Amino acid sequence: MIFGDKLLARCLLSCVLFFALSMGASAHADSVSVSAAKWDLGQLMQSLAQVKNIQGQFVERKYLSILNAPLEFSGTLFYAAPSHLEKRTLLPKPESMVLDQDRLTLERKNQRRSLVLQDYPVVWAFVEGIRSTLAGDLQTLSRFYRVNLEGSVNQWRLVLVPSEPQMQGVVSEIYISGSKNRVASIEILETGGDRSVMTITEGAP
Repeated sequence: MIFGDKLLARCLLSCVLFFALSMGASAHADSVSVSAAKWDLGQLMQSLAQVKNIQGQFVERKYLSILNAPLEFSGTLFYAAPSHLEKRTLLPKPESMVLDQDRLTLERKNQRRSLVLQDYPVVWAFVEGIRSTLAGDLQTLSRFYRVNLEGSVNQWRLVLVPSEPQMQGVVSEIYISGSKNRVASIEILETGGDRSVMTITEGAP
C-alpha cells in the first residue's frame, strides 16, 4: 500500500482543516451587513456561503502526545466553488491533496493515491459537513454534527460534535473561530488526545 492507514488518516484530518478554512478566508469582513441583534447560526451560515474562491497560505501545527513540541507544516491553498479544493504542503516536505467533486487525490514523493469519498464514510462525513456549511444547508450539517454557535458576530466560535459513530471514533470536536464572515482558526480535537490547529493568510504567496 502506498499510503499507510495512519498517514491517510492524518492527511484526511488536514483536509478537514482546509475545507473549514475555505469557508470564509477570502471573503471580506466588511461585506457582511447583518446586525448583531439579528445574527444567529443561520445568518453565519449564509455569510460563509458567499465565498466563491480562495487563494492563500497556511500554517498548520499538529500537537501529538508523544512529542514535546508541535509538528509544523506550511504551504498554499486554493478553492474554487463549488467543489474543487487544493492543499499543497511545501514545508517540511512537498505533499498535495486535491478534492474534485467526490474524488480525493493524495500525492507524496511521486506516489499517488485516489479515493472515492463514498467508500470512506468518515471522510464523506467530513466533506459533506463542510460542503453543507458552504451551501448554508444547516439541515444537512445537522445530519453529521451537533452544531452549536457561541459568541458574537465579531468574535464567534462554531462547535461541531460528530453524531456518526464511526466519526466519533476519530474526532471528538471541531472548533471554527472567526469574526463576521472571516475564519481565524480551526482546531480539531482527536479522540486520542491529539489536536491540529491551522491558520491562513489571504493572497497569493
